[in-house]
This record gives sequence, structure tokens and C-alpha cells, in this order.
Amino acid sequence: MKKKILVIDDEENIRFTFESFLFDEGYVVSTAKDLSEALSAIDESIFDLIFVDILLDGKSGIEILRYIKGKNLNCPVVMITGSPDVETASEALRLGAFDYIPKPVLQNTLLRVTKVALRHKGVIDEKEKYRTNLEAIFRSVKDAIITVDKDLNVVEMNEATGQICNLSRTSAGKMLSTVQKYCAKRCFDTLQETILKKQPFEISNLECKHINKPHQVVSISTYPLLSDKGIFSGAVLIVRDDTRLIDLERDMKERRKFHNIIGKSDKMQAIYTLVEDLADYQTTVLLLGESGTGKELVAEAIHYSGARSHKPMVKVNCSALSENLLESELFGHVKGAFTGALQERIGRFQKAEGGTIFLDEIGDISPRIQLQLLRVLQEKEFERVGDSNPMKADVRVITATNQNLREKVKRGEFREDLYYRLKVVEMSLPPLRERREDIPLLVNHFLKILNKKLNKEITALSMDVQKIFMNYTWPGNVRELEHTLEHSFILCHQSVITIDDLPPTFKEFTGTKVSPFKDSRAEKSRVILRALEQSAWNKTGAARLLGMSRRTLYRKMKDYKIGTQENNYKI
Repeated sequence: MKKKILVIDDEENIRFTFESFLFDEGYVVSTAKDLSEALSAIDESIFDLIFVDILLDGKSGIEILRYIKGKNLNCPVVMITGSPDVETASEALRLGAFDYIPKPVLQNTLLRVTKVALRHKGVIDEKEKYRTNLEAIFRSVKDAIITVDKDLNVVEMNEATGQICNLSRTSAGKMLSTVQKYCAKRCFDTLQETILKKQPFEISNLECKHINKPHQVVSISTYPLLSDKGIFSGAVLIVRDDTRLIDLERDMKERRKFHNIIGKSDKMQAIYTLVEDLADYQTTVLLLGESGTGKELVAEAIHYSGARSHKPMVKVNCSALSENLLESELFGHVKGAFTGALQERIGRFQKAEGGTIFLDEIGDISPRIQLQLLRVLQEKEFERVGDSNPMKADVRVITATNQNLREKVKRGEFREDLYYRLKVVEMSLPPLRERREDIPLLVNHFLKILNKKLNKEITALSMDVQKIFMNYTWPGNVRELEHTLEHSFILCHQSVITIDDLPPTFKEFTGTKVSPFKDSRAEKSRVILRALEQSAWNKTGAARLLGMSRRTLYRKMKDYKIGTQENNYKI
């Protein structure tokens, strides 16, 4: 389309000259001789460029410039003057004049300025189109979108942010932490992590704990903002309101995911409900279950579902440290408390103040640590190593073990009073073999994670692999499933994982369930031997894999003449 230009000047010869020059170049030209005609023309038509005389029949062309700015018209204005002065020029530039051309106006100057001004308008129009499209997208997206700069100041947010986060678009320019009120502020904490590490983060089924929306459940995603040249400028936060979906799933009693826990089986639904019931109570919780069943994930879900979610969650693997090191790690020490204590150390209980401490493998702590932990639970205080001054401990304690603590109490290896303090609420996590219907969900979950981690595009498992996975006993539970899939990902060079991609132990597995003994005597012996090998000849573990008691396993080993590990590889 031809560009439309308006020429405003009280001298007829100037209007005629401009119109002739510009018309010859293919432009559509309109003229106005005074302020009234000019304003009428601007109201009636859309122009791509306007030339206006600075002195217009006793009035100032600056008035037209103010009028154009007031209407937010995207139209370059070039001022024409016979006697420019600094004050007039600066006023015109302040109001947005594109350029100045002095009289007498030469044809080459006029055409050059026209081309430059129209090219500038083209760039502005393109930017405006992108801005308009972006705003339309922002308005149409039902998720809250917030962008922040490197200092966590709000740059932009869409309208959905007001509905989900109760934030106003007038918050732009302010620090997010100052406008994000009356909630747990997990969004701010996650954005802070993204800014610090320049990595994306995702959190599912997060309870906002907002004073105006106490039951709102959201999923949040954060991404660093990087230019095509890798220049970091801030981060974007996306908040999706999952409240209705969670309520529907709860009503259907089939939630497939809760925080980072995957599973839709009845046993997992019961776990989800219990976690929700526990979230806002500060009672101690004892998590029981085999290795790899997800005790740490459940501990995280309890913490992040409750009122302490905005406070620290500190984790300690009690079996990884000696008694002295564990004592210092848990409670801290003062300088000079022991040889090598060159400076003061803050303990994990102090770091977890106001939040939650998760003590994994609690069954491995020594009697001395048991006594100290009992004091923390009873009196809500502890002493640092080398210090006799007690410190208060406002910390929720969640513990976990794969051992039978009740048996350890009977054997005198674990304090009975501590055991009952820890098991105010006891939660037993089911092994994977007892919730096989969750295996496909877990597989799909790990496929997504591993595709992203290893930069592959593996979409499925072969039918044979699916059958093996559904029938395998999974002694290592979910952790073993994840590691098995990662092993297969590394070996797989197509889009579907086959038996050849599995670890060697799976290639020998036929997919037949091992508990019903309906095969020949030799086959029964091989099944028992395989279970013993999988459990590293731990009789209790092998019995669990076979779905029988340890006493029954000993009897069958005797019947089939299965003796020690060393003399049975010939069977």
C-alpha cells in the first residue's frame, strides 16, 4: 500500500512543492493550511508521516505535536522552520519530533528525510505488532506469567496473575518479594534459585497457603531468560492453578501424582491422603519401607504441604557418618570442642530452625545419639558439642528406616522410649511389587526425565520389556526401576527400548512370576537360586522376593539341596 503523508504549512507554495515532490515518488499526499484543517485531517485519516511548520499562521506547530502525542499515534513528525532556535528544537524533540528540516527545503533533503522517517515507522510498526501479539497471547493464557530481572524486580505480568496470585499489574518495577504477600512465597524462592543457578525448576502440587486462597494448589515452572547470544537478563515464572484438577482427582480417588511422588494405586492414594492430614500438624513421623520406595519424597511432600514449607528442609543420612561426626553434624560444635575443631560449626538442627529435619536410616544411630535425639524431641532443645548452654529447637522431625525398629527394641539395640517418640505417626510405604499398576506411570515419568537428561527421543518400551517389568519383583523398588531405565537409555540407539538394552540380569528373566511353584523340581531350584543371587544371598531379602516366610525359604532350600553361595552355581 502507498504511504500517506500529511503536509501542514500556511504557505501555499511550500504545500505545493512538497506535494509535487512526494507525489512524484509515489506517495499519497494531503495538505492543511492551518491548525484547524490539520487536526481535522489527523482525526479523519491515518498518516504514515507528517510534515508541520513550526510557525503556523500565528500559532505553533508544537500544538499539533502535542495533539499527536496525546492520541498515542505511531506517526513520525518532521518539523519545518525558517528560523530554528534551541528552545523550540528541544521542546519539539521532548514531545517526540523525529527530525528538523530548515527552509528553504531542497528536494534531495526532503526525499532523504522522508525515506528515513518511513523506514523508522516501519521498524516501530513491526515492534508494535509483536508487542500487540505478545499482549494478546499474555491475555489468552490462563496461567499466571511473571517476568523478573536479575535483581528479582517485576518486569511484566499478565492478567491471570491477578486471579491466581492476587497481584496487580501496577507491581511492575517492584521487587517480587515485596508484592508477593500473605502466601508461602515458594514462587519467589524458586525464582531465586533460577537466578542463582541459571537453570529451570519445576514444582508440582504446591499449596500456596495464601490467606485469601487457603486451598489453592498450583504447579510452578521457572526458566532463565537468555538471549540468542547467551546473555542472561532475568527469569520467567509460570504458575498453573491445579486446584480443580486436584479436587477432581481426589473425588475420583485416583491422583496420579502428588508433589514428586508418582502412583495411582489404592495404596498410594492412602499415602497421599495421610500426607495431607499430617501436613499442618507438627507431630513426628516415622517412615518405614524398603530401600528405594520413596521415603525421602514423602518427607518432602509432608514438609512442602504444610505451614513450614517456606522454611528450610534439612536432610541427614545417619548411616553415612560415624558417631562423633554425626553428633557434630546434627548439633554443631564450638571452637576447640575436640581435636581439629578449628572453628565453630552450625549443626543441622540449627540450620533447620522453623522448618523440618529429615533423618534417614534412623535405625543406625548409636545409643548416645539416640539419647541426645530423645532430649530434642522431649525438651525441644539441644547442646552443641563442647558447649553446656542449651539451644532451643523449633524443628519438625521426620525419620525413616528400612529396618524393623520394633525388633531392634526387643534386642536392646534401640531405645524403646525414643521409638515411641518417633512413631507418633507411622507410615509404611509399599514396595513396587505391591503396586504394579503404578509401573507404567513411573516408566513414562522416567522416560521424560531421561530423554531430557541424556538428550534422546525414546518413546516407549517393547511389549516384551513391558511384560518383564510388570512381572519382575523389583527388590530395589522405584530406584532400581529408574537405574534400569537409565542403563537401557545409554545402550538404546532407537526410539523403543528392547530386551537387548536391559541389564544382564533382566535378559535372563523370563517374565514368569516366581511365587507360584507349579514348575518342575529343577525349575523351582533355579527360581529360588535366582532370588538368592538377586538379594546377595540375604535370606530375608530372598524370602521377600519369593513372597514367602524366611522359615519356608529355609525348608525349601533344604528340600532342593541348596546350600551356601559357593557350592550352588552348578544348579
